Amino acid sequence: MSSHRLRNGRRSIIGQSYILTFVCHDRHRCFDSPDAARIVIEQIAVMEAGVLLSSCVWVVMPDHVHWMFELLDQSLGYLAQRFKSSTALRIRRECGHCGPVWQAAYHDHAIRSDESLQRHAMYVVANPVRAGLVESLGEYPFAWGRWL
Repeated sequence: MSSHRLRNGRRSIIGQSYILTFVCHDRHRCFDSPDAARIVIEQIAVMEAGVLLSSCVWVVMPDHVHWMFELLDQSLGYLAQRFKSSTALRIRRECGHCGPVWQAAYHDHAIRSDESLQRHAMYVVANPVRAGLVESLGEYPFAWGRWL
């Protein structure tokens, strides 16, 4: 899907919970490298410390990232741009990665109910189990959530 079509209808509402998905360029398994995964996790912490958002749950999979949070400041576009540019610069510099790290766009979904929040949070934390990376919830080292 083109990045233009992904932006149609995108709204950034302070106090709203969202789930964002960022995919590695050409589905490259960039985060098989623990150092690259650590850079993503550190950037999530930086953005939380800057009081831009409050994370609910996230997972760094080998070729993509799911991140659910409550938006506290700025827009989704600003957060996505800052996250992707900061992580890409560090991954190229510190991990020797050449070329693009991320696909141009990202996917967003607004969470509209407590039921939806719980369903999406479970989807995120269970992603490593579904992918066969671990056998049970809580074993995967590159995941965090209030329920883990």
